[in-house]
Amino acid sequence: MPSPQQARAQASAITSAKAGQEPEPSPTAQLRALFDRPRLSPGQRRIAQYLIEHITEAAFLSITDLADRVGVSQPSVTRFASAVGFSGYPALREKLQSITLGTRSGAGAGPAEEFRGNELQAAVDAEIENLENLRRDLADTDRVIEVGRALSASTPLTVLGLRISVSLAEYFAYAARRIHPDVRLVTLGGSVAYDALLQSREAGGTWVLAFSMPRHAQETLTAVRVARSAGLKVALITDLALGPLVDEADVTFATGTGSRLVFDSYAAPGVMCAALLQAMTDADPERTQARLEDYEQVADEHHFFLRD
Repeated sequence: MPSPQQARAQASAITSAKAGQEPEPSPTAQLRALFDRPRLSPGQRRIAQYLIEHITEAAFLSITDLADRVGVSQPSVTRFASAVGFSGYPALREKLQSITLGTRSGAGAGPAEEFRGNELQAAVDAEIENLENLRRDLADTDRVIEVGRALSASTPLTVLGLRISVSLAEYFAYAARRIHPDVRLVTLGGSVAYDALLQSREAGGTWVLAFSMPRHAQETLTAVRVARSAGLKVALITDLALGPLVDEADVTFATGTGSRLVFDSYAAPGVMCAALLQAMTDADPERTQARLEDYEQVADEHHFFLRD
């Protein structure tokens, strides 16, 4: 009889739900597509990132207010609007308003409209909105399935998370070891990370899954660049839509983080981890079932877990 985890691995395989009407992409996904221009200057990237992170409010700011909040000049905002394909800031703002109002007028206006209750409840509401955005982004499962196959085939598979991102990397690596024969976790930067990445490539690895949550560490960017220079491909889970980390990654899954409390929370990145783990189990179901069965036998023999 399969264990509950084996049964879940069999029953929760990712299926495509493309039949019928396509769900509208989330506001953040729409903005990422709108601002995906390789030649944006650093100042223009800051404007884009601010708009992505504050779309509901920023869509109604004047050019003066937006420039002040980002810390750039008004002409910089005008040049940014032109760089992303608009005649000027008024035209860009009209587009931003159509995106945010389209979300508000949809069925079941979300928590971005109004925060009710105390600050802790507001933090939960913000995470619910992050999850709703992720749900829209996952309407097309192709990219998750493709990356899951690539991570599954990479032996060894390296998982990188430094500083605040360690917890997500540890969770992913812990779970991935149940279904993958060689998962290597890197949680220290500098020369330790370089050694691990180079050894992974020499051992035949092809992919690194990297995590970067705010505040984003310079050493994460350096490690990703080392991985790329060694010939490894990089899949990145982050809250960023633009910037040098995203530029260095081969594929990026951008998910919102909860930022209303003194320390961030990671509901959406956690679900993104689980989605990629599911895609890895789907990529090689026979290996998945065999490894889970072996693990259950060892767990029973050594009494790893309490009886329910």
